[in-house]
Amino acid sequence: MTPKPSPLIGIVGSAGAYGRWLQHFFQERMGLEVIGHDPADPASTDEAELVQRADVLVFSAPIRRTGALIARYAELAAGSEAGRLWLDVTSIKAAPVAAMLASRAEVVGLHPMTAPPKTPTLKGRVMVVCEARLDAWRPWMASLLAALEAECVQATPEQHDRVMALVQAMVHAAHLAQAGVLRSEATRAGPLDALMPFRSASFEMDAAIIARILSLNPAIYEDIQFGNPHASDVLQALARQIQRMANLVGEGTDAARAAFRREFLHDNHAAIGPDMLAQGNYSYERIGYLLADLAGREAISVHLPEDRPGSLRALLHVFERHGISLSSIHSSRTPEGDVHFRIGFDADVDAAVLARAAEEIDASGLGRVLA
Repeated sequence: MTPKPSPLIGIVGSAGAYGRWLQHFFQERMGLEVIGHDPADPASTDEAELVQRADVLVFSAPIRRTGALIARYAELAAGSEAGRLWLDVTSIKAAPVAAMLASRAEVVGLHPMTAPPKTPTLKGRVMVVCEARLDAWRPWMASLLAALEAECVQATPEQHDRVMALVQAMVHAAHLAQAGVLRSEATRAGPLDALMPFRSASFEMDAAIIARILSLNPAIYEDIQFGNPHASDVLQALARQIQRMANLVGEGTDAARAAFRREFLHDNHAAIGPDMLAQGNYSYERIGYLLADLAGREAISVHLPEDRPGSLRALLHVFERHGISLSSIHSSRTPEGDVHFRIGFDADVDAAVLARAAEEIDASGLGRVLA
């Protein structure tokens, strides 16, 4: 069976966050027809029809359910999936890829290393690609990865899960444990909002990660821990390191200090190496400067509705005409996904002059000043 140049896309879990993002991506970015099934959407396509019609079937379901779900679809397909392409986008790879390989379809496991973004592609994000059985669909798969614009890294499903035990399970666990300590210490030191005035850049970054984890779907973070067969070993290793550090600090002797310096500073310094240390330190400084800029109170945010060359220059000319100096400018996205520019000013900026510049921006149609 030769792959169609414009295959029909089927999404299992089409009403979920990633299912909705994928549907929009395939339709708007690749111009493809998309059908899907989701128990949360009574109007969605029937499972049997979905598996029979879809040329490319994408499993975007909760981690704990994906393996059994794939097995059911293989049973429904009853061999008709031969010559088609099956993909999954879960955070665990060994189990779902093995389940897809039990079918007769070509198989690739995908793991976008981000929640569904507000952007139309995965540009600037990493995606792990596990090619398990890929032949006739290879050219189309290359076009899909190009359209996604992610930074792709190849891995086997087993390597992926071992790495994710460190990159995801350990990181999430450490921050959830921090949240637990903050909760238990709140009666003595105060809740998180009372601690933020005392923040360092490191604490602010950690607090942001904690908030991010606790703001998203809790089932995902639960399944990343319980669904990864390597997570328990990694968490026990993390616990041993923390316990060792606590024991040395509790001992408090010069010998304990020497052991702390050797094990946690010198040995880790040597293991990570100078290149990665320099790169990581530079990344930290850049984030620190960004946080400092964003902490400035004198700022406005402007959405430029027309994404065309010269729009930003025209916006900056407004401030130039009003004699206003800029201290920083950063682009980001609103919760709705609109690109906007946050423009910072010196603390002594004339508020009345700034207000007139904002009024001109709104009145001209050049941009929209956001609240």
